[in-house]
Amino acid sequence: MGLNCGLVGLPSCGKTTIYNAVTAAGAESFGGSEVNCAVVKMPDPRIQPLVDMYKAPKVVPVTLEVVDIPGLKSGSTANEGRGTKLLGHVKEVDALLHVVRCFEDDNLPFEYDTIDPARDVETVDLELMVADSQTLANKIKRLSKKVKGNKELAGELADCEKVQAGLDNGVPARRQNLTDHELKSIYECHLVSRKPVLYIANIGSMDDIDNKHVKALQTIAKEEGASMLAVSGRDEAEISQLDPEDRQEFLDELGLKESSMERLLRTAYGMLGLVNFFTAGETEVHVWTCRKGDPAPVAAGRIHTDMETGFIRMEVIRYEDLIELGSEQAVVKAGKQRIEGRTYEVKDGDIIVVRFNASK
Repeated sequence: MGLNCGLVGLPSCGKTTIYNAVTAAGAESFGGSEVNCAVVKMPDPRIQPLVDMYKAPKVVPVTLEVVDIPGLKSGSTANEGRGTKLLGHVKEVDALLHVVRCFEDDNLPFEYDTIDPARDVETVDLELMVADSQTLANKIKRLSKKVKGNKELAGELADCEKVQAGLDNGVPARRQNLTDHELKSIYECHLVSRKPVLYIANIGSMDDIDNKHVKALQTIAKEEGASMLAVSGRDEAEISQLDPEDRQEFLDELGLKESSMERLLRTAYGMLGLVNFFTAGETEVHVWTCRKGDPAPVAAGRIHTDMETGFIRMEVIRYEDLIELGSEQAVVKAGKQRIEGRTYEVKDGDIIVVRFNASK
């Protein structure tokens, strides 16, 4: 299970610059395309020590897919226009990365004459809601033809109409406190305004990190219970093109310990409640992802569905114990390998072996 993120924002907010900073794709423009898309390997400092220990010839990291669509203008989704088609590219992503311009530069044109994060966030949210309202309208129309005498469909129709009313009143689906039943009713619609949002403040340089625009976006994120990350897109896009051994030197000059991709991943993982666990041996080191709190069979199912249906037990070693003691044998001898059952919640950094009945 990789992580999929969609970049949204106004035209000239620096969205594609952020895309390049995160992916090192070096995209210059859309060139007539409706989307930029890149899949990158997600860094994890625990991988190499495991490779060294097991002498594994193969590594399978978790991947990050980033989808970048052209900027959304006010009114671009009306009457199922181009904006609606563009948003179709991000309907199935895990999270939205909403890039907001938080610097002033007369030499770089912008959609408006002023920089105003509150206005910009509201504009993009409105486009998301218009597109979602159209999607729900289509489902409501279909349900209305079949609902007569069917209580289950009547309930589904009522849920859809309630969510649509909230959208029409300016409340994104993610802020409507939807019940489990309502979420089930709208699940197939993949509403873009229901997706969790990570706000990215695009700043001119790290000197701008505390400017009034960044603070305004911080306030918006806090009020919404969302996360925010400040990135000097221009600087970090340039750094992403350097050889890996040279990147840290330039990050140090910016006062950063890690790249924008590493910061984005850490923030997105926390926002989505994701953890990494490992399978490791002489053939490969493989990184897997599950949601925090997933029980052992569900996590095992990320590896193979047979492991979930036929789950017997999970043998678990903590990464820190393995590195400290130097081998699996030493961990077992020290009594630090654990045998866990169906109720165990897989933790970040667990190294696991799944025992299962393949015949089930």
